[in-house]
Amino acid sequence: MKKIKVFFVLGTRPEVIKLAPLIMAFQSHPRFGVKIINTGQHQDMSHEFLKVFELIPDYDLQVMTEKQSLGSLTARIIQKLEEIFELEHPDFLFVQGDTTTALCGALSSFYAQIPLGHVEAGLRTGEKYRPFPEEMNRVLIARMVDLHFAPTPLAKTNLLKESIEEGKIFLTGNTVVDALLWILQRNVATSHPLLEKELRDDQGSFIIVVTAHRRENWGEGIRNIAQALKTLVSAHSRVKIFFPVHPNPVVKEVVYSELASLPRIFLLGSLEYPDFVYLLSRSSLVITDSGGVQEEAVSLGVPTLITRESTERPEIVEAGLGVLVGCDQERIVAEALKFMEDRGVSSMKRLLFGDGKASWRILRVIEGFFGLHHEDVEEFVPFIYG
Repeated sequence: MKKIKVFFVLGTRPEVIKLAPLIMAFQSHPRFGVKIINTGQHQDMSHEFLKVFELIPDYDLQVMTEKQSLGSLTARIIQKLEEIFELEHPDFLFVQGDTTTALCGALSSFYAQIPLGHVEAGLRTGEKYRPFPEEMNRVLIARMVDLHFAPTPLAKTNLLKESIEEGKIFLTGNTVVDALLWILQRNVATSHPLLEKELRDDQGSFIIVVTAHRRENWGEGIRNIAQALKTLVSAHSRVKIFFPVHPNPVVKEVVYSELASLPRIFLLGSLEYPDFVYLLSRSSLVITDSGGVQEEAVSLGVPTLITRESTERPEIVEAGLGVLVGCDQERIVAEALKFMEDRGVSSMKRLLFGDGKASWRILRVIEGFFGLHHEDVEEFVPFIYG
């Protein structure tokens, strides 16, 4: 029996994490043939995270060059995807989120007239340049999508407001929860010696995890975040800060120039995903400009300071598990102190982004899209979640 060819286009850390459980679900289904295209937008990180989930890309485009422009990156991805689609003729294509890779995958699928599914559809800030270029990437992708997989009711409402046909929108939850459960259930021991040393027996510290990479924060914004971290560790001996530094030289140079060698601030390279999940699970507070890290932290019950002026995940703020602080040094310090004074908040858990079965729901939708007989997909669920 000929298999239905389902392709996944990914290239960044969050895309790998959020598509991995979905890829595994489709790989376990007898009627689908799966192929993975890694654009390499985050070349080293994408490979590292694919290995965690034991996934091997069928195509590796290796498009990343140092300090490249968005235009040149977009052109290279689209050209290479066109060549693959002309050779392979996929029956269905998945993209995830809001990256340049996702936009190029969507546009290339449109040019080739390949049906398209968008995982994590409907997130909006309503501000053209915040986040940049992600907000407009999502808006543009939505116009080319055949099936929209919304993670939250608000995301579905956003799509309806843009006149997306309701019958094409499916409320599934976010696949990031699926990935977190997959990692946590395997109870993988930390492989990072510094984390093992600093966290193994530490019960009294207030542990803060920091990430920063948004283009709109490059330069002065990230410098302000670093200054706030200096203030926190100098004022409170209980504070330990762990900062997995993004490999982009624009980010790395600022962070290391401001924070290298300071006591109780640990600058880390890119962490393996099990190590990052372990670090988050032990943390008291997260400071981040990453959308994916916001979701991961909240799903683990960890409050978050969002170093942006707006977020496409306002559910976090409304639930009291997140605060928008921008890159204002005083706001970051003040809000961090509030969470230090009320540590009980960090034990709160919210199922804001689903119950961990988003991949199963998406699989069922695609079965219906191709008119397959209603198979007992339940048998595949333990492969992902068990």
